[in-house]
Parts: sequence; structure tokens; C-alpha cells
Amino acid sequence: MNISSNLRLYVQKSQYMDVDYIRPVIEYIGEYIRNIISDKREKYYDKIESSCYMFRLNENIIIDATKWGNVSRFINHSCEPNCFCKIVSCDQNLKHIVIFAKRDIAAHEEITYDYQFGVESEGKKLICLCGSSTCLGRMN
Repeated sequence: MNISSNLRLYVQKSQYMDVDYIRPVIEYIGEYIRNIISDKREKYYDKIESSCYMFRLNENIIIDATKWGNVSRFINHSCEPNCFCKIVSCDQNLKHIVIFAKRDIAAHEEITYDYQFGVESEGKKLICLCGSSTCLGRMN
């Protein structure tokens, strides 16, 4: 997996306002798939050395934004993020992942959140390059 990318998502200056604290920033959009499909796709993406943009909604469902989604898939990880993710229910059957501001975010400031990857074995550690003063040096 290519974890060092030059893509970053920033807040643009709006004629109305900057992004305020606890305001929804964007919904993570992609294809809803089950674990068995996500496992196959992840192996395929690794095989072709493609980026992989998957977000686990719950123990059975993953949102895959690799081939279809919006700009939320380009939001980078930070050990000191300005956003957080929350699962939101619009009805009983369909859940969404929405990214909210943790604090006021100024125009031209990069949007980030903590990926909160599970702890992996030593050989599978993903190095963190966020550069924050509280950087843990790894994402999992």
C-alpha cells in the first residue's frame, strides 16, 4: 500500500465562513461491500499496487471509495487531527460515515482525522508521516 501521497484536502475560503467546531465537513462516500468482498479487493489492489480507500462501517460492512467516491477519501491521517468520524443513521437500515470538525478549521488548513487502525504485528506497522508534535510514528 502506498501510504506516502502528495494529495491533501484543504478547506477553501468561503464567502460565508470557515469550518466551525462540531460542524459536519463531509460524508465518506463509496460502495457498501461485505468483508469477503473487501478482502478480495484489498488483495487485488495490493497486487496491482493501487491505492486502497476503504473505511470500516461495522464488523460486516466496509465502504470502498477506491473506484467510486468523493474527495473525502483523500483526507490524510494525523496524530493531532482537526476532525473526527462518526457513524450517523439517517434511517434504520442505512448508516453513513460523516467527518466532523473537532475545532474551528481555518481557510487553507489541511483537513485530517485519526485513522484509528488496529494494532498490527511489528512487520505490518504503517509508518505515520503526519509531522505533528504529538506524532506516534505509526498509524497502527
